[in-house]
Amino acid sequence: MAVLLAIETSSTVCSVALYKDNQLLGASELQIEKSHSSHITVMIAQLVENCGLALEDLSAVAVSGGPGSYTGLRIGSSTAKGLCFSLDIPLLEVSTLHGLTAQVIAATPNPEQYLFCPMLDARRMEVYTCLLNHQLEEVEPVAPLILESDILQERLAQQGIIFFGSGAGKFKELVSGNSNALFIDSILPSAKTIGQLALNKYAQKQFEDVAYYEPFYLKDVYITGARKAPDKV
Repeated sequence: MAVLLAIETSSTVCSVALYKDNQLLGASELQIEKSHSSHITVMIAQLVENCGLALEDLSAVAVSGGPGSYTGLRIGSSTAKGLCFSLDIPLLEVSTLHGLTAQVIAATPNPEQYLFCPMLDARRMEVYTCLLNHQLEEVEPVAPLILESDILQERLAQQGIIFFGSGAGKFKELVSGNSNALFIDSILPSAKTIGQLALNKYAQKQFEDVAYYEPFYLKDVYITGARKAPDKV
């Protein structure tokens, strides 16, 4: 019996899901900005209890590994690592972008006809993105991208591409006249999908090193110190 806890905190959505032997037992999601740190452990405890289990029953913990919100990823990874350390169980990571894409593929008829482009808002005209086929294989690797109208122009001339995620709306305005550019709204990161993808990794024992694991931030975070007050005259 394998009991897997999945955690998703890479965006404004804070969610947890619990799987037992490949079956979803339950999930909990909260969409309140800047509240992950105060709610995540409570959500996990309540979910496990509501499913009639205890933390000691967990076989592994899966976490959405980014890219995404720096603070959100830190909260998710530290929570997951803490559970893995204390319970002596393995840690699994699933790409946030792959998790988003898996939702869209599952809801798309004939997904083999399309490419899939998740876009996470990185402020201004920048997004975190990649390009995947229907088997979640990366056609273009994960990277930060400044949005311009000629991006993916050659691929869009050959094949339909489905765009989604918090940053896709910005790109929609740039390619509004291209019939091969398809957009889906309201696709949010979910621990349920992270758990689904993590089950395959668990079966293949693709575990992370709990001691050294860090989320995939994609870009360095710059922190400036407080400004020095001017000298009094």
